[in-house]
Amino acid sequence: MNTKLTVLAASILVMGATQLAVAADAPPSGHPGTSEPELRYKGAPVPMGQETGPDTASPKAPPLTAAEFNRAKQIYFERCAGCHGVLRKGATGKPLTPDITLQRGTDYLKVFINYGSPAGMPNWGTSGQLTEQEVDMMARFLQHEPPTPPEFGMKDMKASWKVIVPPEKRPKKKENDLNLDNLFSVTLRDAGQIALIDGDSKKIVEVIDTGYAVHISRMSASGRYLYVIGRDAQINLIDLWMKHPANVAVIKVGLEARSVDTSKYKGYEDTYAIAGSYWPPQYTIMKGDTLEPLKIVSTRGFTVDTQEYHPEPRVASIVASHFHPEFAVNVKETGHTLMVNYSNLNNLKVTDIGTARFLHDGGWDSTRRYFMVAANQSNKIAVVDAKEDKLVKLVDVGKIPHPGRGANFVDPKYGPVWATGDLGDDQIALIGTDPVKHPKNAWKVVRMLKGQGGGSLFIKTHPKSKNLWVDTALNPDPAISQSIAVYDIAHIDKAPQVIKIAELANLGDGPKRVVQPEYNKAGDEVWFSVWNGKTQESAIVVLDDKTRKLKTVIKDKRLITPTGKFNVYNTQHDVY
Repeated sequence: MNTKLTVLAASILVMGATQLAVAADAPPSGHPGTSEPELRYKGAPVPMGQETGPDTASPKAPPLTAAEFNRAKQIYFERCAGCHGVLRKGATGKPLTPDITLQRGTDYLKVFINYGSPAGMPNWGTSGQLTEQEVDMMARFLQHEPPTPPEFGMKDMKASWKVIVPPEKRPKKKENDLNLDNLFSVTLRDAGQIALIDGDSKKIVEVIDTGYAVHISRMSASGRYLYVIGRDAQINLIDLWMKHPANVAVIKVGLEARSVDTSKYKGYEDTYAIAGSYWPPQYTIMKGDTLEPLKIVSTRGFTVDTQEYHPEPRVASIVASHFHPEFAVNVKETGHTLMVNYSNLNNLKVTDIGTARFLHDGGWDSTRRYFMVAANQSNKIAVVDAKEDKLVKLVDVGKIPHPGRGANFVDPKYGPVWATGDLGDDQIALIGTDPVKHPKNAWKVVRMLKGQGGGSLFIKTHPKSKNLWVDTALNPDPAISQSIAVYDIAHIDKAPQVIKIAELANLGDGPKRVVQPEYNKAGDEVWFSVWNGKTQESAIVVLDDKTRKLKTVIKDKRLITPTGKFNVYNTQHDVY
């Protein structure tokens, strides 16, 4: 390294309170201040190709060939956009717009990309993930105007929309012998499919093509229709009444998305579906039985705290209210929870509730009145009253809460609680949720449990269970990521039992991350995905909830990278 670069490197290495270690001494994530679980979570690739967005070369920036521009664009979407945003204006990471990067210059940016920073920037070069030539190319690319992906409006949606089986040609009654209440929709992440697994026989009954990396499955209010949404913003509508359940409609609502749900308020069952997009930042309301797009609403706007305009506030979780004909739409970067009233789409009424920035996932309390949503980078849980459409409380919790939908149970000392685990630390927060009979405990952390470690994605229990299960799928230690912690609710303050789920699956090589406990309808079985590599064997492990002993291991060559599992009855009725 020449003298100039050495000086630049030194200036970066002393930024912040923590000194950046060189690669040989670096922690597993390769950059101090950001844990390995946090890095894996924030750095997920954006599902956009290098053809997305026009090349926008800037005359003041150092030159790039067309091939370099395309390659840099691909690297940015795969490695950088998850933190810095598609438009490089900042999300959970800092802005990287030309007004900043041109002032820094190529040499500075090369060192920054190569070595990372204490604030959380990965050391892409010294970790070996980018070559010296790629580091140089990215340093030049970041000084050009960011290529803006195209908008995705009604014309685009209707071009992608296809009704495969019209409603009038669908069954008038259920044509199969499946116990739909105990059916599981299982994401086969890297296969672009879902598997429908019979919870009684433990057999795969159908494998259905979907979009890429299905994020969630949601049920219509009637329990007939299954909606799945991929990270590529494709929604598939599956009719479970057909002799062989299959897709009956499909649509794309953007270029990247995470959330879908359906209307559940009395009188509107199965009437509407809604999906939220990461790009473009917007939500779309559709007909529930055909996915015909009816209304698109942008979420671009101002942050709840500093009132700064944000051009890319992504739509995170969406849930359907049981008190009004409304959807709760959570806008990630700006920190607004929008109560969208769908009773009159031509005169759409939206109640804007200021909560906290970086909203992500969450679920209802046991009464289904209060929505508990994680503002993960703010380290808070926002409590939203869906009956009165207002913010009740912002509750400080651990680092980067990630509850999935959370877990509701009765604490032996503090009464009804809702629980979340964390990505960034080993804490599990129990928040009181009963303002009537336990007002002193309501909307505060009444207990902090100690888990196995950071990297928790999902926490789960069941009204008929005496157990609380917590995964740590993104922990860098295989012994932790391949096991599960289970707490006895009656003695919740005692240390958990650790069960080696991946070992029970008896698989071969691979990362074998154990993810997302999910109950059957009866609440006497809990299912776990053993998520292995795409070319390696994966499995579903089923335990007896009462004895915590192995019941069965589901193996099938079609079980490619299973992740999320959604029991039809529990998903339909918000049981968790």
